[in-house]
Amino acid sequence: MSSCAHGSVQVVAVDAEKMNALMINYTEHVRQLMSDIVLRVPRLSFLDMNRLLVFARSGRAERDGPYATCHCVCLPPSDPGYYFWRDQTTGALTRRSEWFVTKSPIVRVGAAQIDYMISFTLPRFCDQRRVSARKRARYLGHPEWMAKLDTIIHELYHIDPHQPGIRRIERADGTPSTKCHSPAFFQDVVEMVTQYLTSSPDPEILEFLRYDFAGLTARYGGVVATTFRAASYPRRYIEVLSPQPAAPIHDCPVEALELPRMTTTFTENDLVTRRFWADTGRSLVRKGKVRAA
Repeated sequence: MSSCAHGSVQVVAVDAEKMNALMINYTEHVRQLMSDIVLRVPRLSFLDMNRLLVFARSGRAERDGPYATCHCVCLPPSDPGYYFWRDQTTGALTRRSEWFVTKSPIVRVGAAQIDYMISFTLPRFCDQRRVSARKRARYLGHPEWMAKLDTIIHELYHIDPHQPGIRRIERADGTPSTKCHSPAFFQDVVEMVTQYLTSSPDPEILEFLRYDFAGLTARYGGVVATTFRAASYPRRYIEVLSPQPAAPIHDCPVEALELPRMTTTFTENDLVTRRFWADTGRSLVRKGKVRAA
């Protein structure tokens, strides 16, 4: 640290690396908690934490939106398909797009191939000011930070143990449902939260959940997290088939697909440490080493 005087005002230059080291890295704390949950909750023991990436996205607490999201990046390419348009009066096919498939991006951190990512919206996740009545009822009489633990286990539980993708929900008759949640899903999460807490985890692993965003900032001087360097993050994308199928199914005009330029391969070089504020995020420094989870 160095200083110089300008009149009666002293300007202090503080080593940015030292300041960054004092701030809490939220995604690292979530990763540590997830690793402990997987060890203590048998229903989640199938998870390979080396193939799971935790990252953060910006989201204000006073606005609507998810607290966290589970992203699957290991689905195989889709079957070929195309878009088409019909005449509203006759129903005849008037035009169609080129054939295409949708693909998952490749995400690697070091030697680890990433299959799933879980993103946390900061500062919204830390504050959770709009906890649903259902969640409040599930943890009636418990401290408010239990809602955050519920969310973390909820997102882990979305990962399907049997096949690539998000866990499928079944109706009462055993047929697949289009919904992402069911009453049984929510109850399973509550049971896993209880199971984890009764396994006597180290209180220090849970300590960060006790604070809202303002409390974390006051305690640690700031909140940083792993996030993607670009504004976007890995997600499914469309790729036009080349060559196109030779035999046309319909005799109608074919329009070329105008697709946005997408990054299809990501590595640790696409990850940065970002400081998050109450209303926005600011890049600090590229991370030298990033763990998968």
